[in-house]
Amino acid sequence: MPARPRTPRSGGAVSGRDAAFQALLAAETGSVYVDQALTRVLRRAALSARERALATELAYGVARRQGTLDWALAHFSRRAPERLDPPVRVALRLGAYQLWYLDRIPAHAAVDESVRLVRRHGPAYAAGYVNAVLRAAGRRGFPHAAVPPRERDLAGHLALVHAHPRWLVDRWLARLGPEETERLLAANNRVPPLSARVNRLRAEPQAVAAALADRGVPVEPGRFVPEALRIGHGVQPAELEAFREGALTWQDESSMLAVHVLDPQPGELVVDVAAAPGGKSTHIAERMGDRGRVVACDVDRRRLAKVGEAARRLGLRCIERLALDGRRLPERLGGRADRVLADVPCTGLGVIARRPDLRWRKAPGDVEALARLQRELLRAAAACLRPGGVLVYSTCTTEPEENQQVVEAFLAEAGGALVAEDLRPWLPAPLQDEPGTERGWIQLWPHRHGVDGFFIARLRRVR
Repeated sequence: MPARPRTPRSGGAVSGRDAAFQALLAAETGSVYVDQALTRVLRRAALSARERALATELAYGVARRQGTLDWALAHFSRRAPERLDPPVRVALRLGAYQLWYLDRIPAHAAVDESVRLVRRHGPAYAAGYVNAVLRAAGRRGFPHAAVPPRERDLAGHLALVHAHPRWLVDRWLARLGPEETERLLAANNRVPPLSARVNRLRAEPQAVAAALADRGVPVEPGRFVPEALRIGHGVQPAELEAFREGALTWQDESSMLAVHVLDPQPGELVVDVAAAPGGKSTHIAERMGDRGRVVACDVDRRRLAKVGEAARRLGLRCIERLALDGRRLPERLGGRADRVLADVPCTGLGVIARRPDLRWRKAPGDVEALARLQRELLRAAAACLRPGGVLVYSTCTTEPEENQQVVEAFLAEAGGALVAEDLRPWLPAPLQDEPGTERGWIQLWPHRHGVDGFFIARLRRVR
């Protein structure tokens, strides 16, 4: 039986390593992802900018490389990492990541700090064990010789070198080929850009960009959407006056594009099927000039409250919250909506760069299991449309079983009641020639387009 870990102490972290350890341990033992856990830790920690940056580098880096770290650490220990107590496992990963991936950190600091952390948070045996394993790992180095040769086992080689599950690498190799798969894996391991949406009811993008630049914040225009800005890393939303005053919202450009394709108009009734935390609902309301009705539906009341918070901060009055399973929407709004956005739950495999530990939490069966839910939500969304109404289906994944195949199966089932519309009139010029646009859909990729992996399809009810 594994020893019971000590309960981590609460309160602010005293260093970047403490913050990273706490976030990684919370992600390992709870239901949160490491980016969510780190945000909570940093919110209550009084850390310098340098220590915050170190915490982010360590937490995200360990989360990205988790599978590769565990594989390598098994060469220095008789116990497989999955059989260790969570604080021990996290301390070993944290120390090994610093030893093998961060040249600027001395080996003795990587080992000693991991021992200190596990002595504070782990079981009694842990300090000596972590010390011995990490010293051996530092002496002998990463076991490169054990990595499968590329020419003999391409998928196994790429999975270890780029730290992705083997099943995902196999899947992408079959669809994309070796060169593009490796580009995608590399993109998933890069720090993604920070994108923000300017609320054009309160400010213009050029004015917000100029104000940010005056404060020394690196900023440039977005790639595809006029209200988008790309902002330098290390910026905290609450520190920006534009955010506090409701002129700015954090949102990736791929997500903004879904609302552009929806093209909501003032005075319409628009439904957002799975709305929380509100990025798309508030964008819809802004595009409508805050005139009309935006029904923001979500099954999770706690997350739905965030929609209300976002609307108040942005000064939007036309958003109505509805706590309801999206599959039951036709009971309330059947045949009444002018437009419906169905941004549905998915595997999230398009946002691995933003949520690095997601790759280790998914399994091949998740794709098909979620596709069933997606088909149900799409049927319900379509049932809310009036004749001539527009439905946009979107996901933040790259897998065709959740994207094109869901839409194609639904259209076949609809028997001509809905049709796919050519996307090109609603897309910026650089995207109009992407595959599928004339057939009503587009797949965005991190390595091709520099945004989150995202799928968007536009359908119209004709009868």
